[in-house]
Amino acid sequence: MANYGPLEDKLVVLIGGGGFLGTHVAEELLRRGARLRVADRHPEKAWNLRPLAQLGQLQFARCNVTNRRSVEAAMQGADAAVYLVGAFNGDLVALQARGAGWAAEAAAANRAGSFVYVSALGADPQSDSRYAATKGEGEGLVRAAFPQATVVRPSVLFGEEDRFLNLFARYIRDLPAVPVFGARSQLQPLWVNDAAEAIANALAAPVGHGGKTYELAGPEAMTVLDLNRRIAAAQDRDRAFLAVPDALAGLFAALPLTPMNKDQWKLLKRGSVPSGMLPGLKQLGITARPLGLFLDRWMIRFRKNGRFGGKKDPAGTSPTALRFPVHQGRGEDLR
Repeated sequence: MANYGPLEDKLVVLIGGGGFLGTHVAEELLRRGARLRVADRHPEKAWNLRPLAQLGQLQFARCNVTNRRSVEAAMQGADAAVYLVGAFNGDLVALQARGAGWAAEAAAANRAGSFVYVSALGADPQSDSRYAATKGEGEGLVRAAFPQATVVRPSVLFGEEDRFLNLFARYIRDLPAVPVFGARSQLQPLWVNDAAEAIANALAAPVGHGGKTYELAGPEAMTVLDLNRRIAAAQDRDRAFLAVPDALAGLFAALPLTPMNKDQWKLLKRGSVPSGMLPGLKQLGITARPLGLFLDRWMIRFRKNGRFGGKKDPAGTSPTALRFPVHQGRGEDLR
């Protein structure tokens, strides 16, 4: 029989496992032979994982992290756990801090071997950003309850189904002139699969990684404006980009029903790059893959004629010669 490693047949609980990062962590852990319990307010979001699991390998539990008993019930029998809950709205103290502390206490009570708390770059309990402050508070509560917990602070995550690249991509597809907020802010986007693998590695080796904090970021630093230009190029579109002045961006973020709230604007303005003072992906055994490895392929569905209106390759091959590519994304935009 195959030997999957130290997580084989261990029960790993993913609190908030139905989200974007959580489902990718689940896929990685299933590949390693772990038994999973996806605990989420809406666990049905992760039902697409079922075909990837062996019989009895995957459980789903409805969990409300603002209720201590709900968290404790989800953590019953856990050999390891990851707390993945993150939000920009609602009671962030309850969601990102207090719930994480309860989960860590339950992990300790169940004598779990490892616990990972997913924080964020810039987490600091003294921050004027509610998001960053409550992530920082969560780190403290987790460490108080489970001293050998591993804290990971990822940069902004990207993936084919994310709400990050795809948001920019839709604006670039639909608008001839695209406003850019925080145009000069620096980002180091991280591929979600690299983040998932790093978390799994931390879970699998608590002796080496427990009690430490890691900053997780991709290999390419870029400004928000640069990112938008790269997306437009991948869509084969010529767009005008308008850098929105910070004062105007702040007013926009303060309005109701906009796609960015005041807290998100604070975070965007500061950027998302590692401090360089903490260990990173290399120490977790990961070589991060760059955005450029994926962007052209993912943007095919946003091009004017989908895969039939593709860009010429560097050798000058015409789009007609590439009319029937394999695995070129999940759909086309035939506008």
